[in-house]
Amino acid sequence: MTNFLTAKWENLIMVNYEVPVEVLQKYLPKGVEIDLFNDKAYVSLVGFLFKNTKIFKIPIPLLGTFEEVNLRFYVKREENGNLNRGVVFINESVPYKAVALVANLLYKEHYVVFPTKHNSTNNQNSKDISYEWLVKNKWNSIKVKANNISSEMIEGSFEEFIFEHYICYSKVNNTNTESYMINHPRWKINHILDSNIQCNFEDNYGKDFAFLDQSNPHSIFLAEGSDISVGWKRTKI
Repeated sequence: MTNFLTAKWENLIMVNYEVPVEVLQKYLPKGVEIDLFNDKAYVSLVGFLFKNTKIFKIPIPLLGTFEEVNLRFYVKREENGNLNRGVVFINESVPYKAVALVANLLYKEHYVVFPTKHNSTNNQNSKDISYEWLVKNKWNSIKVKANNISSEMIEGSFEEFIFEHYICYSKVNNTNTESYMINHPRWKINHILDSNIQCNFEDNYGKDFAFLDQSNPHSIFLAEGSDISVGWKRTKI
């Protein structure tokens, strides 16, 4: 399969919130259903670093390394007796207009452009990772301190549910949905020691998610990341 994009994703922070199923219905693409964990729906506020980005194996000068912050939720679709698990992006923030333009045009995603920055420091026993993005003249941030020692995800765990979704479903309109694959190995995770989340959900994601401004995360995870590839093939469902 031809890959449109290859890159390395590093230090993926997943801040997970329980949400009512009805909040997600208007964002749900046709042909998929909301994927639940123990009968509950979740969204994840995600921050991570793109590095060594290439399009059709060609490096992107000056734009190869950048931060992305997104809000996503989890869906599933049964096809030919197989259960396919995927994600739907409500919004994706990056610092470069060219990146947003290509993703929105080719993959029917919902990228927006805001100033971003990140920081990563390693100590003897822990590491500090942060992502920040500027919306309406206010800096939002996701910051964690995590153990340097990584571990495998436990089969059937909530961590596995959050990370092990490889198909992206895009809502083109109320009647059309497209999907594409993101390929990467199973990630290892780092135990979170401390965290600080400063996100204005209403400013970033609209009134539907304003209630999260008063909510505490259900959980916060950090994955080390890996090389990834995004398939060129998009499937209409």
